[in-house]
Amino acid sequence: MDATTIVNLVKERLGIRTTVRDSYLESITKSVITELEDEKGLALDAENFNHLLFCADYATWRYQSRDESGAMPRHLQFRLHNLILHNQRSS
Repeated sequence: MDATTIVNLVKERLGIRTTVRDSYLESITKSVITELEDEKGLALDAENFNHLLFCADYATWRYQSRDESGAMPRHLQFRLHNLILHNQRSS
């Protein structure tokens, strides 16, 4: 999975035009990718737009909720669940 592409999508969604937060966003993005692959067992495909946009949305949520304690939004939970189910059927 290409972290640079995801960082660019996150920046577009957040309206960030500078590179000031790039290292922080890149760390969040890499953390999301690692979590999904290592902990959730997903085989992420950089060519799959569902995977790419889920990673971007998840990283955006992680960035925006960095100072909050709360559960993942329901729409992200639902999409993650579907990705895991689809991954299990593909294996």
